[in-house]
Amino acid sequence: MATQEIEGAEERLIDPIVEKPGFDDTESRVALFGHPIHAMSVAFPVALTFCTLGADALYWWTGDPFWARAAIWAVGGAFLIGMVAGLSGTAELLLVPGIRARAAAWTHFIIAVTLLSLLGANWGYRLGDAEGAVLPYGLLLSAISAGVVILTGWHGGKLVFDYGLGTKGS
Repeated sequence: MATQEIEGAEERLIDPIVEKPGFDDTESRVALFGHPIHAMSVAFPVALTFCTLGADALYWWTGDPFWARAAIWAVGGAFLIGMVAGLSGTAELLLVPGIRARAAAWTHFIIAVTLLSLLGANWGYRLGDAEGAVLPYGLLLSAISAGVVILTGWHGGKLVFDYGLGTKGS
């Protein structure tokens, strides 16, 4: 009997977000020729974050100053392009009711802001002395940033693949 009651309760459960006006409104409002800018721009900071970690590791391994210079360019690019991706993502979050209504979107936003803070700190730390900044703190910041970009990408991917958010241009 208890099992039947539990099964009956499961059937009555509804997602409260579905009841909100605009729940199905998930079309991108920040798009270029129908292609969402956030989705197009996030690949660059992700790749450049991993390039920074790789360049730091190669500098540590070889001692070649080229890799320290490559890392400062990579992390600078990751931060600057990440700001563009972040601004377009923030606009999507605030302008599209179907995105704004989901807690997962806010989680992605908070982790992404944390990532941008780490990238900015990593870049700023290196500006005075690219080689001297790599070990140990530059490498540590790069490793933490790579971990955070994985978390950010995971949550962003869930929003796209599980909910289909921001996948259609206006």
